[in-house]
Amino acid sequence: MTKGNINVSVENIFPLIKKFLYSDHEIFLRELISNATDATLKLKHLTSIGEVKVEYGNPQLEVKVDKEQKTLRIIDQGIGMTAEEVEKYINQVAFSGAEEFLEKYKDTAKDSGIIGHFGLGFYSAFMVAEKVEILTKSYKDEPAVRWICDGSPEFTLEETTDKTDRGTEIILHIAEDSTEFLEESKIRELLLKYNKFMPVPIKFGTKTQTLPVPEDAPEGTVAETEEVDNIINNPTPAWTTAPSDLTDQDYLKFYHELYPMQFEEPLFHIHLNVDYPFNLTGILFFPKLSNNLNIDKDKIQLYQNQVYVTDEVKGIVPDFLMLLRGVIDSPDIPLNVSRSYLQADGAVKKISSYITKKVADKMSSLINENREDYEKKWNDIKIVIEYGIVSEEKFYEKADKFTLYPTVDGKYFLWNELTEKIKPSQTDKDGNLVILYATNADEQHSYIQSAKDKGYEVILLDSPIASHIIQKLETSKEKVSFARVDADHINNLIKKDEPVISKLNEADKESLKRNVEEAISDAKFTVQLEDMDSNDAPFTITQPEFMRRMKDMQATGGGGGMFGMGGFPEMYNLIVNSNSEFANQILKTENTEEKVSLIQHALDLAKLSQNLLKGKDLTDFIQRSYKQLEK
Repeated sequence: MTKGNINVSVENIFPLIKKFLYSDHEIFLRELISNATDATLKLKHLTSIGEVKVEYGNPQLEVKVDKEQKTLRIIDQGIGMTAEEVEKYINQVAFSGAEEFLEKYKDTAKDSGIIGHFGLGFYSAFMVAEKVEILTKSYKDEPAVRWICDGSPEFTLEETTDKTDRGTEIILHIAEDSTEFLEESKIRELLLKYNKFMPVPIKFGTKTQTLPVPEDAPEGTVAETEEVDNIINNPTPAWTTAPSDLTDQDYLKFYHELYPMQFEEPLFHIHLNVDYPFNLTGILFFPKLSNNLNIDKDKIQLYQNQVYVTDEVKGIVPDFLMLLRGVIDSPDIPLNVSRSYLQADGAVKKISSYITKKVADKMSSLINENREDYEKKWNDIKIVIEYGIVSEEKFYEKADKFTLYPTVDGKYFLWNELTEKIKPSQTDKDGNLVILYATNADEQHSYIQSAKDKGYEVILLDSPIASHIIQKLETSKEKVSFARVDADHINNLIKKDEPVISKLNEADKESLKRNVEEAISDAKFTVQLEDMDSNDAPFTITQPEFMRRMKDMQATGGGGGMFGMGGFPEMYNLIVNSNSEFANQILKTENTEEKVSLIQHALDLAKLSQNLLKGKDLTDFIQRSYKQLEK
């Protein structure tokens, strides 16, 4: 028997481990399963290169809970350890056997799938256990050994005959403050969270399997059942398989394996696979998003050699792609000792750039392969594309190839198609191309119809970040401006081949403007007279484009801190059509009270069309309208 002290530089290393080293105690199981997996894959590698002459077979890991004995066991059939190796790898904290193995076999073990990077993984067991035992027998012809430690620096190590088969068994005597880890439901939950896609089968309990009834069995024969191993994980998830070997159905099955409570199918997937200048595999799925920017993020799971690390992938995955779902697996993403947080470095930035490029390339191929289908899916994916345009410059540089601009009539244009379509009819006096847009086809219907009657094309930008998209395009495209159909009136923005002739002289115009201003006496409205078509609405409310845009950006967080001091005032233009019959009626009405009533009623109608008539004003308007009907 050997007795001694674990070689650590501080005696209270175990309290440190328990309280500070790992932020989440439940990851102890992930670490121990990872070690067991490494032990199995090491043996697989050594047998595959002919260095070890033993039968590898079909090994599996096993997890056992004994509530009465208050123990949790993790058993593998891997490489095992000799007494000397236990001394080296267990008694010297932070010496990583996996790291040494990878260095020794660096030329042949590159793709072995070995996980470990940190010698401290085993010691996470002391976060939940008051005593830990190791029973292990090496693949070498040496005696099995038992190691015991009660959470102090003291240990015992001795030969044992209690273990005769190859591999290692870790026995955790669960502490009183951690008895939740003696519940089978809790262990199953953790195995499914952290180890669902480990590369070695993991047995946890048994399940009942119904045997097929023989064809020649007598009628009425009852099918027999048998107990079989319950393998809780999928050792070969879809992202570890070559895309050419997978069907659409395989991807869909994997999606539901990742998200069993998500019943809606994804729109399409992107398979990631790169081995230079870094290693990365994974699958990203586009769910149906519509215009929702507030959906749950953190749906992309990060793995390292099939070991779950985290679902907080900010930094690795560009922010705009956090709306997607799926898996990323990379051994090259640097993690701290607990594998719980990313360390920002050059490799991570390269990975982020690669994912951005891969998504852009996928969008280009989708629209080229089947534009009709792409257009049908546009409303469910556009929020991701638009978010990418305003937040990732490299993505924006490619975006013209696959970003669609739908019109209010349901037609879809790429940028170059749209600009060609509206030239030269929609240009301002400075020669800038003016793109008319609506944000709500129903609320802005009258303005849209007015623009269409004049032969203008109106696109629909109804996402919550439309104002940011417009700002990005106006600053990056030459001689282009955007105007919402209900903003400063389009007659001032668009050149007309035949200007509208005014029906009123200047004196009448001054009188008309004065009458309207006196009747409404509302500082929010600036009265403007315009010579419009006689069939156009007599009163139209617009909002200054700049002011409306600033308010929109403030609402979506685009203004930062500068908009935190009370926001913008309500300001509107009241456009009076001086060529309308109603303008003449105002001028002809001599009774002041009747004239004011006419103007206020027309203003209320204009407010109603802009959804600005509310509360008491709306109630008063309805009552006046009924009285008008009675007359």
